[in-house]
Amino acid sequence: MNDVATPTQIDKDSRTWAMLTHISALSGFLIPLGNIIAPLVIWLLKREQSEFVDDQGKEVLSFQISMLIYFFVSFLLMFILIGIPLMIGLGIFDLVVTIIAAIKANDGVRYRYPLRIRFIK
Repeated sequence: MNDVATPTQIDKDSRTWAMLTHISALSGFLIPLGNIIAPLVIWLLKREQSEFVDDQGKEVLSFQISMLIYFFVSFLLMFILIGIPLMIGLGIFDLVVTIIAAIKANDGVRYRYPLRIRFIK
């Protein structure tokens, strides 16, 4: 399956909303659970209007729920000290792949996050 779509296949409005869905996950760095709530709100509002936003919304929500689980496990591992570097690494990883996903979505590419557990199909 070809994951690349040309900008003529996906309208600019859909690409913009998909990008905002990814970017909104960064709110989790400032607001507890903002990484799930903000993309969820955008996805629920726009999923009926665009198949691309629906697809990318599911992707970002699955990834952010996966990251929440990984952060929880890292928190538990803090008691044996390995969790601290894991949390720092997860935070950097989350930031980097979220920015990459937003750029790809703006280009009309259906981005697939690494290390995500598919919760929403």
